[in-house]
Amino acid sequence: MKILVSYFSAGGATRKVASKLASLLKADLEEIIPESRYTSADLDWRNDHSRSSLEMNDEKSRPEIKTLIFELSAYDVIFVGYPIWWYVEPRVIDTYLDSFHLEGKRIIPFATSGGSSIDGSVAHLRKLYPTAKIEDGLLLNHGVDEKAIRKAIGEKIE
Repeated sequence: MKILVSYFSAGGATRKVASKLASLLKADLEEIIPESRYTSADLDWRNDHSRSSLEMNDEKSRPEIKTLIFELSAYDVIFVGYPIWWYVEPRVIDTYLDSFHLEGKRIIPFATSGGSSIDGSVAHLRKLYPTAKIEDGLLLNHGVDEKAIRKAIGEKIE
């Protein structure tokens, strides 16, 4: 089974989890990089005019991303990781997924969050990409230990 772990990380927490996940799975790893990286001012969720607030308030927003290395068609399973923003995935994840033909693709979302569950983002992804096989997501915060990650992975990869 060929596995890809792709992720977007604004502050580094999701990057750490994605790296550990890819290592445990012996999977390819790809960072989803916005064409214009987010600054701390961009990420100020208390400011209605910050970049992230404007993007998240516009369902059609699709921030540009840098060129990707891997083509999803080559993979059996794609883990897609991100921080939870406004109870869903950041719009940059939608840009990434819009870039591929997802019909029948097995996608396992994983996220990091300061307090929100992953359920809202999974429901949102299923709505946006109804032809993909979007599985229940994994909330894997940066403090998750290897044993817990292996348990979560085993439940999803069998």
